Amino acid sequence: MTGEPLIPPLPPGQHVNLPGRGTTYVRHIEGPHDAPAVVLLHGWTATADLNFFTCYEALSEHFRVVAIDHRGHGRGIRSTQPFKLSDCADDVAALADQLDIKTFIPVGYSMGGLVAQLLWKRHESRVRGLVLAATTGHFVESREERIGFLGLKGLGALARFTPRAAQDWISEQTFIQKKTAMWEPWAVQQAASHDWRHVLEAGGELGLYDARRWLPRIDVPTSVIITTRDQTVPTARQEHLASLISTARTFRVDGGHDAVIAQAPHFVPTLVEACLHVNNTAHASQSSHVVR
Repeated sequence: MTGEPLIPPLPPGQHVNLPGRGTTYVRHIEGPHDAPAVVLLHGWTATADLNFFTCYEALSEHFRVVAIDHRGHGRGIRSTQPFKLSDCADDVAALADQLDIKTFIPVGYSMGGLVAQLLWKRHESRVRGLVLAATTGHFVESREERIGFLGLKGLGALARFTPRAAQDWISEQTFIQKKTAMWEPWAVQQAASHDWRHVLEAGGELGLYDARRWLPRIDVPTSVIITTRDQTVPTARQEHLASLISTARTFRVDGGHDAVIAQAPHFVPTLVEACLHVNNTAHASQSSHVVR
């Protein structure tokens, strides 16, 4: 019907309670019989659907696909505690327990790449390998960047104590007007469901994150997808991330930070290839250990 919002095909979703943590929202496709699992971890200010709606079908041809809304984003966990990336990583491990997934491949896009890195650091035995896309091991280098991220952290603290009307104003002025002007209505609705206090706090967390000291310890198969015209996460930082991980294989997509959508015909097959590389390498490694 004319005027109806255009909603892309989305896999089944459900609310899942993570004991002691809260309730989140999860997309889940079983994929082929006995397929390995990939867990899709979206970027800052996005949701699983906004970040990965172009990827669900292609990935499900090879993998069991799970996609989670992070804390404060979309229908993710709501908490009175400040947003922490480490909590997001622990949420994913708890979700894997609820879905009876012993090992999986975290697929992290932008902020989700940080969550994927922390999953390896905090739950190494669960991580079969890593796929890191349009992301970095650190977000801040210059004084201007540091000030910008600190400002987000300050806005998050302000939103915690201001009346609801003031929080709505902060949300509208800071994000929704600027980020959703060209979106389809279904996407605007997903962004409008955020807990913007948590989203602001998440921005502050990005500014504090620096994993460069321990990234060289990552020893699982890793694919790094570099978006070569990215102005949000500079390509040089993505390249540096790949250089720090000895097991990393790089893949390149000629696109910006929104390549997963804007260059989907190129990005999606590259993502599938990157996931298959990690899975096949992990499988070969396990087989060689068995032979020995």
